[in-house]
Amino acid sequence: MADPSLHHEVQPIKEIAIDYTPEACTHCPVSNSITLTFDHRGGARWRSTTRFLYGTFTSLIQCPKGNTSGLNFNIYLSSLEGDKSQDEIDFEFLGKDKTIVQTNYYTTGTGNREEIHDMGFDCSDGFHEYTIKWNPDSIEWFIDGKLVREVEKKEGEGFPEKPMFLYASVWDASYIDEARWTGPYIGSDAPYVCLYKDIQVPVNTVVECSCDS
Repeated sequence: MADPSLHHEVQPIKEIAIDYTPEACTHCPVSNSITLTFDHRGGARWRSTTRFLYGTFTSLIQCPKGNTSGLNFNIYLSSLEGDKSQDEIDFEFLGKDKTIVQTNYYTTGTGNREEIHDMGFDCSDGFHEYTIKWNPDSIEWFIDGKLVREVEKKEGEGFPEKPMFLYASVWDASYIDEARWTGPYIGSDAPYVCLYKDIQVPVNTVVECSCDS
């Protein structure tokens, strides 16, 4: 177990891996900024190169401008994207309405803990700070330093405890729930660019093992 005193020490993210469409993702370590573009190539997804066990994860994000109906843009933690038994903690923007954000978390592949938050601003108008604080016994989501949701670990209920990567992506989610979740994809203002800067991750990293755990 990591030293609890290190949980909230942060440092700039230094390296990322790009899971798909690398030409649609740019990373500048010097300015600590990342751009993701969604266009005819589809979207892209980046992640940290190591997993973390607990800590504070934060980024300034300016979401894509224009008619983003159908798209999902996000920042989230996951033990392994695509794994059916993943742990996960999410901030997800739903392209049909850029004044709201959805938070959610998964334990061993089970989610259904969604909450919608009215942010009081359009997330594409400028940079705003989104923070996840993940402790052994609680999760907190902050927007511009304001706590918007807190979940405490409860006896007998699942809670994220697998080491997790930090991920972010932009993708077309219009096929989910007959477009009710993010709206139908219109695409009238492509290319859509999501900007991330001042991305901070915990100082303490988890040593990677050769297994998929």
